[in-house]
Amino acid sequence: MTATFVRACGLSELEDDTPKRVELDGTPVSIVRTEGEVFAINDICSHANVSLSEGEVEDCSIECWLHGSSFDLRTGKPSGLPATQPVPVYPVKIEGDDVLVSVSQES
Repeated sequence: MTATFVRACGLSELEDDTPKRVELDGTPVSIVRTEGEVFAINDICSHANVSLSEGEVEDCSIECWLHGSSFDLRTGKPSGLPATQPVPVYPVKIEGDDVLVSVSQES
């Protein structure tokens, strides 16, 4: 399956370590610029139906504000309880000021 990339936001709209929630093809996605890279991760915590973009970013992970589980922005894997299931992460491309994300192909 070939990845189809769509514009999620402008790179200039992102602040370091501050998640930005967008919806792409009906999928809630949190876009995060941290440590010089841009990541796209599903915005819904795998433990509870909570928006991850309302959480804090630190050490290339995003923390669910409700119960404190953190998810690796590169892999989606949780680093601790109560979450035990990963959340999907999505490929990102930068073209000029455009942040492009493919929700058609999870990694």
